Amino acid sequence: MKLITRTGIAAVLAAGAIAAAVVPASAAVSGAEHTAVAGAHSVVANPKTIKAAAYNQARSILAAAGSQTAAKSHPVHGKPDVPVSYGTSLLAAARDEFRHADAKLPAKQKKSGMSIAHYNAIHSAAKTMGITHW
Repeated sequence: MKLITRTGIAAVLAAGAIAAAVVPASAAVSGAEHTAVAGAHSVVANPKTIKAAAYNQARSILAAAGSQTAAKSHPVHGKPDVPVSYGTSLLAAARDEFRHADAKLPAKQKKSGMSIAHYNAIHSAAKTMGITHW
């Protein structure tokens, strides 16, 4: 039994090593244009930091939309920028708060588990900070 387990693990590791070596090499060789695939979209990485003014503006957007978490958070001052985790945490907390508050709304009045107004506020705040996923 141990031999089978070790052999299986070795095979998985070998396949992973081959895949890791082949994918970058094939990506470097390919000069063809990328084609769009239905249902797929490219994900742009979040920035490492966000401007304090953008964070404060996003915080205000969320607080105006009714987020108690955003309203209770302190505005950033005295720093030119903050880690992106400040923004992603703010967005995630507001998202969860909005979903909880809007849970009893009819499905046709919701988008992504929250009211359309809350959804728009979250995405407006994310766009203000340049955050694509949280």
